[in-house]
Amino acid sequence: MATMQFHMTPGSCSTGIHVLLETLELPFEVHVVHLPAGEHRRPGYLALNPKGTIPTLVLPDGQALTDWLSIAWWLGRTHPRAGLLPEEPAAQARVLATVNHVVGTVHGQGYTRIFTPEAHLLEGDEAGPSAAARRERLQARGRALVSEGFDLLDRQLAAHADQGGWVCGAFSIADAALFYTEFWAERIGLAMPAGLAAHLARMKARPVVHQVLREEGYR
Repeated sequence: MATMQFHMTPGSCSTGIHVLLETLELPFEVHVVHLPAGEHRRPGYLALNPKGTIPTLVLPDGQALTDWLSIAWWLGRTHPRAGLLPEEPAAQARVLATVNHVVGTVHGQGYTRIFTPEAHLLEGDEAGPSAAARRERLQARGRALVSEGFDLLDRQLAAHADQGGWVCGAFSIADAALFYTEFWAERIGLAMPAGLAAHLARMKARPVVHQVLREEGYR
């Protein structure tokens, strides 16, 4: 029987998917994609994921899932007993909306400006005496977007404080998404609301998360 292939980069957004795979105790092969070396732009990887993004999960039948939300949704839907997705449609929609906000806005709009401000510069702005100032402004905007997103998520956590402290009530794929953005904040010294700091601590206390971080090279 074919095994799933998980294409990931340690310490990236793929860490959240890694947590879900290990939570489900699924067999998979790890293929590390070295982003700084440009491996995500090489023909072999682009044949799997033409977008050149991570993570990618190749299913046993050869189909490739090529973004965070689709992979997490597939894992939740195909393993319903694990409870990573609610069964009730409206509750499931709320989980997906939370994941979309974390991945699409906090990460996609906020952290990308912090980590790769050059990707948001207009053509011709990459050089010159004002390029550094533009990068600084982009990074400041990125930090503001992350902070705004974190504040919203902190309020959402507070609304479920009596249900175990998970972002949508019960533990779900949304907590794995929120975890990797919290982990990044901790690594770069970005302030988090108290609720998110407590959520990060709860996630890191889970044995499977400890295992994943150890496997990805963090102590």
